[in-house]
Amino acid sequence: MSSEQPDLTQIENGSLLVAEPFMLDPNFKRAVVLIVDYSPTDGSIGFILNRSTPLKLSELIEDIDDFDAPVFYGGPVAENTLHFLHNVGSLIEESVKIAPGVYWGGHFESLKFLINQKLIQIENIRFFMGYSGWDSQQLQQEIKEPSWFIDQIDPNYIFKSKPEHLWKEILEKKGDHYSAISQMDGDYIFN
Repeated sequence: MSSEQPDLTQIENGSLLVAEPFMLDPNFKRAVVLIVDYSPTDGSIGFILNRSTPLKLSELIEDIDDFDAPVFYGGPVAENTLHFLHNVGSLIEESVKIAPGVYWGGHFESLKFLINQKLIQIENIRFFMGYSGWDSQQLQQEIKEPSWFIDQIDPNYIFKSKPEHLWKEILEKKGDHYSAISQMDGDYIFN
């Protein structure tokens, strides 16, 4: 585990939470979470970027034509809700800029229209069932433990990286002992 004390001022909308290598919580083991709504007093919301599901958007939404975008598991809160991140900015009305090249949500009817007009492609958007949430001060406590380390978002992590390799990719970029741990089999490090 990291011997560095985390700088809690680093957390903001657009921060990445990367699960420490020995996190045991099955919801977040080897997870990479993008924070989209951070508040130290009101709680925080994020989406797990590297948990795929067998679902396709066309299975969930009837009036979207020929758009088999994968749906990812965003987290264990409100698993029956659909959310999305995209890189098309204000093209989708009411979207919220999270970081350069990364936007959250927007007007869903506008989204459907843009998809049906082929103005948004699968590589422009990522869908999530559910989200990850923390109560006031809960996230700060988890970082102090340490369950997470904080990293910077790169839009490629969402729109171009292979989700199944994302945790390992980030650890390798972090270097030091994280790079070595990223090479171990996931079950081996917990035995």
